[in-house]
Amino acid sequence: MNNNLPQLPYPLIFPLKYIPNSVHSTLLATTLNKVFAREINVGELDFLEGKILCIQVQDVQITFCLSFSQRRLIAYHSPRQADLQMSGYAYSFMCLITEREDPDSLFFNRRLQLAGDTELGLYVKNFLAALEPGKYTKFAIQQLGYVVDSFEYLWKMRAKMPFISE
Repeated sequence: MNNNLPQLPYPLIFPLKYIPNSVHSTLLATTLNKVFAREINVGELDFLEGKILCIQVQDVQITFCLSFSQRRLIAYHSPRQADLQMSGYAYSFMCLITEREDPDSLFFNRRLQLAGDTELGLYVKNFLAALEPGKYTKFAIQQLGYVVDSFEYLWKMRAKMPFISE
């Protein structure tokens, strides 16, 4: 683990490890279909058609696998290798989502890594960079920003609160 970055407290991670990745993937696909409904309807995610994207959150030990078919993101549960694998720590993904850090710097500094189809990776990165969140998405991102603030605070206070680390 990268000890220089804030990490999720172990009590939060522990139960997540025991939920099957298929459940995590299904929840993420369902959520993203709502979040990206406008973009899906105008074909902005068509570049994912038939592709498999796996997102590995290393510190939480969760892997989300998604595909795109019939104008919907779907959870993917097959042994076929992913076309694109994105991996990193939860904090780095939260910084990406809340736009606290530029996607290019997260990848350049190897806080987020891509493996597989680099052209597909560029499409995903460009899609996320060009995304203009709707009203509800802005609210959710703002709330996630508060969560990131809390993680950063807890990380700074970890010497005084030993229960937040393993």
